[in-house]
Amino acid sequence: MIELGVNIDHVATLREARKGAEPDLITAAKLCELAGAHQITVHLRQDRRHIQDRDVELLKQVLQVRLNLEMAAVDEIIGIARRIRPETVCLVPENRQEITTEGGLDVAGQVGRLTEVTAGFQDAAIRVSMFIDPDPEQVDASAEAGADYVELHTGAYANARGDELIAELDRIAEATERALDAGLAVHAGHGLTIRNLAAIAAIPGISEVNIGHSIIARAVFIGLEDAVHEILDILSVYPEEA
Repeated sequence: MIELGVNIDHVATLREARKGAEPDLITAAKLCELAGAHQITVHLRQDRRHIQDRDVELLKQVLQVRLNLEMAAVDEIIGIARRIRPETVCLVPENRQEITTEGGLDVAGQVGRLTEVTAGFQDAAIRVSMFIDPDPEQVDASAEAGADYVELHTGAYANARGDELIAELDRIAEATERALDAGLAVHAGHGLTIRNLAAIAAIPGISEVNIGHSIIARAVFIGLEDAVHEILDILSVYPEEA
């Protein structure tokens, strides 16, 4: 089946509202793991608005599933990632004024720099994903930079309605095919929920989705394990090789 990465940033958002110890991030991660998640994703932002350095260190120590670190390609965070060595890093754009990640990384505009960063991570046995809009130029640039994966930004799809929704699905399907032809594995994420996930999961070639806000929001009402199970139930209908 398509694999699930659960982003637990917003557990830390709630904790940081009081600058205390609750809710416990590690407990949340282990509950997701026990519920069947294949990966835990966190975004170590430069402003440390939610995830803290020690969170990443502890997650790497206790997880039995993969740790995926979302991050900007800046020297400080690169150094932390190379020290902690998550299984995967996902390079994302970062604007300190944004509420959440607003779009894909402009890989095409910085291929030289990202090629260097990617090679450094791969030398440390860390796989690299580029979080990009479903745009042919960005897919090609990600392959040129040596990425192992692309994660297609599904935010425009999640916000679309009517004919725009169909157009966004077509963009994602075309970008997926182009990435696969370039030798890249394809992931998807941003704005995915129990209501809109199925159409993304039905696109041939997508091997992983990363979902955070929707799962944590659902967990407030039905519990974290059940919120993860809901997503896994949807994904189970769509085998990766479909």
